[in-house]
Amino acid sequence: MPEAMFKLLSITAEAFCRFMDLGKQLRKSGVCEGQTILDFGCGSGHFSIAAARIVGEKGRVYALDIHPLAIRAVEKRVAKNDISNVSSILSSGKTGLPEESVDIVLLYRTFYQVKDKQGLLDELYRVMKPGGIISVLGGGIPDCLKTVEKDSRFPITERGGRLVNIIKK
Repeated sequence: MPEAMFKLLSITAEAFCRFMDLGKQLRKSGVCEGQTILDFGCGSGHFSIAAARIVGEKGRVYALDIHPLAIRAVEKRVAKNDISNVSSILSSGKTGLPEESVDIVLLYRTFYQVKDKQGLLDELYRVMKPGGIISVLGGGIPDCLKTVEKDSRFPITERGGRLVNIIKK
């Protein structure tokens, strides 16, 4: 993604997040204290920071993005907010995380941008704990549902308009 496009998306994300209660949205996704969260396609890190506050010192948030500017933005936000439980990952898909180490994956406004959707599901399945949740918000829900419905490893548990939660068997 060109730098200009990333900056434009960052501005729209900033506006979106100013009018949304991020903590409330994350709690709808099941985020709570002590969990390990993977914010896949984290952008500039708004949800990563909010999740870090909820999971607290006993939890961990991994902020993953394909774009180096996103990772720099997350790291800057983490430093500015003096948060110590967020780690950034620059990647297009492979997380590098241990197997069955993640409680919840946030796919917020991201799935539609992923080229290898089945490859992504395979990687998420690998890193998610049994009973872990993939939470999909915003862009790409119909596409995500089509992909997930073909994959028996992820039954869809909750559909609520712009939010879908999918649990790993």
